[in-house]
Amino acid sequence: MVGVVLNIDEGKREVASVKEIIDLTAADMARVNKLILSKAGSDVEMIPEVANHLISSGGKRLRPMLTLAAAQMFGYSGEDHIKLATSVEFMHTATLLHDDVVDESDLRRGRKTARMIWGNQASVLVGDFLLGQAFRLMVDVGSLDALDILSTAASIIAEGEVMQLAAAKNLETTEDEHFAVIKAKTAALFSAAAEVGPVIAGASKPARAALRSYGMNLGLAFQLIDDALDYGGDSKDLGKNVGDDFREGKVTLPVILAYRRGTAAEREFWKDAIEANNADDAGLEKAIGLMTRHGAIADTIGRARHFGEIARDALAPLDATPQKDALIDVIDFCISRVV
Repeated sequence: MVGVVLNIDEGKREVASVKEIIDLTAADMARVNKLILSKAGSDVEMIPEVANHLISSGGKRLRPMLTLAAAQMFGYSGEDHIKLATSVEFMHTATLLHDDVVDESDLRRGRKTARMIWGNQASVLVGDFLLGQAFRLMVDVGSLDALDILSTAASIIAEGEVMQLAAAKNLETTEDEHFAVIKAKTAALFSAAAEVGPVIAGASKPARAALRSYGMNLGLAFQLIDDALDYGGDSKDLGKNVGDDFREGKVTLPVILAYRRGTAAEREFWKDAIEANNADDAGLEKAIGLMTRHGAIADTIGRARHFGEIARDALAPLDATPQKDALIDVIDFCISRVV
């Protein structure tokens, strides 16, 4: 397949842009990983099997690192950031388990999804178990503000799932409607993960608001880059098969832009591919060609860069710290996944 979004020197970019946050949070992340394994355990044999399948499948665990770095940024020295970071990762993992069922996905990060091994029912129920464990950890922390932030995010994520389901295969979806979905499905957890750090550190309301805005806009940029990568990225880096969004009939921003800017004949192609489920490899090649012709992928990346700049600006008033620099590097990493 001829891609239009290329990853050049991906490994070098990754090291350059996320090394600092990995180094700063390494000791805490070791504790988070230990707590994840402990809390994913159960006497019900299938629960740790399913949970560990996804937990051990790779990924950078970026969201819990945001929680840890944000707490460090304001001088936090207790234990609660470990529990909250674990809660964040459990919420994310539960969402992935549920997403794979809803999207009928076969692969995640090159491995069979849990639903392909244990079935849809087990995947949904284990996701529910992990959400329950996340809330138990939040209660252990004892911060009503942190509990409010993360529980609100959980509700918003679920709303985003339903919004996406309602809009599935609808080519009349507007940009605003799509942004509402990804703000709920993806950005809400990034925002909550970043905000709970300053909350337990006792930071000021402006500082909390800064991290909340940073996380929200980082999440929007992250998801838009994922939308673009689906039409020319690398399966290993994307965490799923390239073209999965197209095959599953997902109406993402590149599709919305290409559809609206296309001719009547091109719109018929999109209707046949997305609405009528005729999305084969040849159709994917044509879709990429139409997106290239109408600048749909380039404009999606441009919007991601815009949200990345808003995230950067949100941190600007805060004091200079190694953690602040690391959080800015995360923005660059998210954008640099494409060129």
